[in-house]
Amino acid sequence: MNIVVLDGFVANSGDLSWEPVSSQGNFTLYPRTAPDETYDRSKNAEIIFTNKVVLDAEMLRRLPKLRFVGVLATGYNNVDVKAAAELGITVCNVPAYSTDSVAQTAFALLLSVTNRVADYFKGVAEGDWGRCIDFSYRLAPISELAGKTMGIYGFGNIGRKVADIAHAFGMRVISSTSKPADVLPGYLEKVSFDDMLAQSDVLSLHAPLTDSNRRIINADTLAKMKPGAILINTARGGLIDERALADALSAGNLGAAAVDVLEQEPPRDGSPLLSAPRCYITPHIAWESTEARERLIKISGDNLRAFLAGNPVNKAAGNVHQARIRKIAVWQHD
Repeated sequence: MNIVVLDGFVANSGDLSWEPVSSQGNFTLYPRTAPDETYDRSKNAEIIFTNKVVLDAEMLRRLPKLRFVGVLATGYNNVDVKAAAELGITVCNVPAYSTDSVAQTAFALLLSVTNRVADYFKGVAEGDWGRCIDFSYRLAPISELAGKTMGIYGFGNIGRKVADIAHAFGMRVISSTSKPADVLPGYLEKVSFDDMLAQSDVLSLHAPLTDSNRRIINADTLAKMKPGAILINTARGGLIDERALADALSAGNLGAAAVDVLEQEPPRDGSPLLSAPRCYITPHIAWESTEARERLIKISGDNLRAFLAGNPVNKAAGNVHQARIRKIAVWQHD
């Protein structure tokens, strides 16, 4: 059984083991795969793992041997799951592997804004503290999170974890979630989306990107936010209209933005946020702690093992066809 990883470098640049996956068949690893290389590298594979390499309907139809696609991520928009189902190809993703990592990064971004840690590091290194006549050197005001209101858009695993941390900091936590109150933490206040915008001192985005919420943070919604509010995005860049956010920051209508994601990644064509004032950008790193990447590979291996046993788990939504699983299982045991 031929297993091909089309773009494994980001998940594992060589510091981790692929053993949970590689031990289950004839394993071929490609650090990266360009679009014009996808077919040649995939044509003899029964099993493919991909992160960002696109497997659209046309490509899937060209791969008659393919029976399983493992997405090395939670998001699976790069795979046509409907076409895969029609072709008898099972598609599985890896949910919840990066919850702790992303939640930690959300607060790293927030604390970078409120405590200006990087600026203080720089000031001390450049001798500003040494030249200060007082024992304590003040570069800029530092604000406490306790007593502030944290709004959370998207109350899944990561949103819930961020809410727990915010609550531990002594923040009031609100969300426009549609989930019923009996499955929500007691400290959470359910509000309307507009009320969340208006009341949040910090608004943190944790929703998947869909057609209905693309650029949900735009000129109109930004105008409803508090002057001085902080926007955090560790979800998907497409949730934000970047020009509108840059304009709001330039006009002083927003306190700051700290984002780990952009609409185009890497931003080869630029982004209005790259030069926007008080905008702090990290290069899509929230998910990639060592521990999270280890979980990603382990769960990917578990997904494949479950599929080969005839009991697939973590199937991507819309991928409901289960034919030909038994045939793969027989191959494995032959």
